[in-house]
Amino acid sequence: MNLTFMLSGMLLQTPTPVDVPQSFKDTFNFLQGNGVYDDNMMHFLRGMKNTIWTHYDAFIADAQALSAIFMLVFFATKIYEMMAGDKQLEVMPLLRPFGLVMVILWWNTFTKVVAYPTDLVSLKTEVMFNESQTEVNNLRMQRAKLMVDIADQLLTVEAEAETARIEADTWYEKAWESVKSSVKEGFAEVWNPIVEMSNRLRVGWQLLMTSLLETLAIWLLRICVYIIFIVQIIYSTILIILGPFSVAASILPAFRDSFGTWIARFISVNLYSGIAYLVMYVASLFQHYAMEAEITRYQQLVGTTGPDLEKLTVFASNGVLSFGLVIGTFVIGALTMLTVPSISTWVISTSGISSAASTMGRGSAGLSRMMGKVFTKGL
Repeated sequence: MNLTFMLSGMLLQTPTPVDVPQSFKDTFNFLQGNGVYDDNMMHFLRGMKNTIWTHYDAFIADAQALSAIFMLVFFATKIYEMMAGDKQLEVMPLLRPFGLVMVILWWNTFTKVVAYPTDLVSLKTEVMFNESQTEVNNLRMQRAKLMVDIADQLLTVEAEAETARIEADTWYEKAWESVKSSVKEGFAEVWNPIVEMSNRLRVGWQLLMTSLLETLAIWLLRICVYIIFIVQIIYSTILIILGPFSVAASILPAFRDSFGTWIARFISVNLYSGIAYLVMYVASLFQHYAMEAEITRYQQLVGTTGPDLEKLTVFASNGVLSFGLVIGTFVIGALTMLTVPSISTWVISTSGISSAASTMGRGSAGLSRMMGKVFTKGL
């Protein structure tokens, strides 16, 4: 089902598209980044992963030497068991070390083959995410433009109200009836911009608080997304570089399961990107709904024939020029992104990745508490 059609059915009223000037789009993208997640940063993360993975052969030679030693130990143990009569000659177990050595020799090709299914999942979910983000970004621009229009309406209405109050208290109310209207018009033309400038500071504080809340929410979302992708890059790079040692160690019977465990962890880590794009796609559905809902309300405040003064007055008294729906979806999306490692273990069961992620989380929390204490003592 089409995303726009599905979400428009969820709303009572589909908002009218807002004409956003290109200059406003350029300025907004310059200040807050291109897109909700900043396309430039996402492109950098994808390129960073491809660049770091080229260092897969850092310990290949060491792993090959270690596998040769382990093969000698393995064959010596098997020969002794057969000479002692404990076991009979079996050909297939003797071929396993050779297969593991071939994996080390063709390590780059092997890792690409193992990562191919997860890359396919990531590619398809990324396409779904990109399609949804096009509409979300358009709505984001329309909403930002309407918020600026609301602020301008507030400035104009407050300036007119202030002028009307001053007119009632000044001398020209007692002027000649014949020139009264012309004096009022002339005074309003001069005084309205002055009062508008004086009221701009008060409305500016509301804009500042709104911008601060939305900036914090969107950067919380972005940081959580970046953390997941950076953690995937770090974990997968470590697994690729040090993976040959796991293959070499699995030659010995005592570490036979190390290679299978490595494969499970490698697949689980590489699923991060596919699951992350899927979570971001689902989060974009909530963002789409929230932005359409707020755009509809902003359009009612602005009005086609003029601002709705009653609703505008109540809205301005809230302290912030936002309904909070979009901010809430950003926060929910950020918290949901942190569940990606746990979701990955649902598909490929492995405890090592979950424990590593939880250890990282505890370390981050401890560092935050330590920095908080240092900052408090500094004050």
